Amino acid sequence: MSKFIKGTLILLIAGFITRILGFVNRIVLARFVGEEGVGLFMMASPTLFLVIAITQIGLPVAISKFVAEATAEKDSYKVKAVLAVSLTVTLVLSLIFTPILVLGAKFLSEHLFTDSRVYYPLLAMAPIIPITAVSAVLRGYFQGKQDMNPFAISQVLEQVVRILLIAFLTKQFLPYGIEYATAGAVAAAVIGELVSSLYLLTRFKFKKKFKLRKSFFHSVLNNRQTFSDLMSVAIPTTGSRMIGSIAWFLEPIVVAQSLAIAGLSVAAATKSYGELTGYALPLLTLPSFITVSLGTSLIPAISEAYAHNKIRIVEYKLYQSLRFTFLSGVISLVIIYVLADPLMLLMYGNSNSAHYIRSLAPYFLFFFYQGPLQAAMQAMNMATAAMVNSFIGALVKTVLILALATRPEFGIHGVSIALGVGTVLVTVLHFISISRKIHIPFYWREYIVTGIIMCLTGYTGHLLFQRVFINFGLISNLLLTMTVMLLLFLIFLMLTGVLNKTEVEKIPIVGKPLAWLMLTR
Repeated sequence: MSKFIKGTLILLIAGFITRILGFVNRIVLARFVGEEGVGLFMMASPTLFLVIAITQIGLPVAISKFVAEATAEKDSYKVKAVLAVSLTVTLVLSLIFTPILVLGAKFLSEHLFTDSRVYYPLLAMAPIIPITAVSAVLRGYFQGKQDMNPFAISQVLEQVVRILLIAFLTKQFLPYGIEYATAGAVAAAVIGELVSSLYLLTRFKFKKKFKLRKSFFHSVLNNRQTFSDLMSVAIPTTGSRMIGSIAWFLEPIVVAQSLAIAGLSVAAATKSYGELTGYALPLLTLPSFITVSLGTSLIPAISEAYAHNKIRIVEYKLYQSLRFTFLSGVISLVIIYVLADPLMLLMYGNSNSAHYIRSLAPYFLFFFYQGPLQAAMQAMNMATAAMVNSFIGALVKTVLILALATRPEFGIHGVSIALGVGTVLVTVLHFISISRKIHIPFYWREYIVTGIIMCLTGYTGHLLFQRVFINFGLISNLLLTMTVMLLLFLIFLMLTGVLNKTEVEKIPIVGKPLAWLMLTR
């Protein structure tokens, strides 16, 4: 098994476990603080991610790329130089911007957000910035080595720690108010990230074959070329991420102000934003652990192939990733679309946000494509194009929010439309950019046949839930319906030849038993 496939499988398994654990965290948070508390959490989060994007300046991607190349050349000195320079840059930036966030939290909460209660979650988030600075560098190192185990385990470990703490801390602070309870949930996230970083640091200490502390400052001061090389990839990369982070930072501000213009009260706007971004979007993005895993593995794999001018390998890896993204995304979104109401009811005790899921689900197939496409662009030194595409998408999204959410007849639904349009636009622009550099095979038959299978699977799932398994209880009904839908989808793909026998056999657990159903050899 190649490093690419092995690394992707490891990240897929860890990503799935992490997402499920993340949902447990969100469910606990929602049960304790409700839509308003989730809204406060989601309003504060973009500010944190903007500061993290500034402090990391795209270095994880650059580290992954250059460590992969240096490892291929067996140049351990270059690996050490990359790590020394990266750690210095991220730590210095985090020490600058952490106090800025703390000092600016009051201004942000009172003047930019319409809900001043955001102040306490913002303060609680500040300690996580220097912690992520270290973990980002270590994550880039392990990804460059195509050793996904440490990163995968650290993700799971972080979520486990959060689960152990979130209920306790939220409950302890709840008597003081929702804003304090939300801050307690943030504190649980900070501690989880700290434990995750300590684990990565421990694994790095035992895995590395050089002494990083030895001549550390010499490595920093005498490697201007390494600094320039890192920045040549990191700055365009962070430009793309920065645009997304700035757009996300502005989003709750623009949404809150727009909904106020539309006539919603502060509490109602916070609640609506919490339902959309804290309840609906996490479920819609749940399958993205697949594309994130593919994208993470693609960067070092394509970087190495592209550095040696093996364009056919680059094209093949990207095509396989996009194909897997499409098939996994289709079945995931069909299940989520058909079972939106019972899923929301099971997780959060109400189905108020199910209509957001149904309106946004068609757009999110395009969202899943962005992980592999952007990873390929970064690996092929197209980070500037990715940045421009992200800027155009963010600009269109923000303009649409202002145009639609300010109108009472649209309100928060205008926000969901803007999110969907921005997502589709960025994905289409990424496709166009990559197509100008390499050939991406596009087989219409596969897409048309899969579309028909999607409709059949969705209709069957609806009938199963509403009529066949209706007397089994909510949880049993959901599990049975989802299992049958998944199996039907796979069987239809096999019978129509969309999946070949070799691909089916690679499916974990059920692959080999299902392979005998194949009509093609």
